[in-house]
Amino acid sequence: MNGREHWRPVLHAEVGRWSAKSCEQLIAELPDMRAYELMFEGRNYQVEMEILENTESYLHVTVSVDDGSLPKSFRPLSESFIRQK
Repeated sequence: MNGREHWRPVLHAEVGRWSAKSCEQLIAELPDMRAYELMFEGRNYQVEMEILENTESYLHVTVSVDDGSLPKSFRPLSESFIRQK
């Protein structure tokens, strides 16, 4: 793996972790955009989470991951998921 491909397992892990939460948990933990750092397989990564849509029937959440290196981090890997209410 090279460059951005190192980010993909982190993205999949974080999407899995966050998409397993209930809508109530997501709303409580993501009132605004949330950014944090984590270590995964000995490397540091930056993760950003944000609720894109909060409708009566679902939440649409985005997850972005990068390693903080320039210029690659200007275009993080991102994925979103929808959680039905």
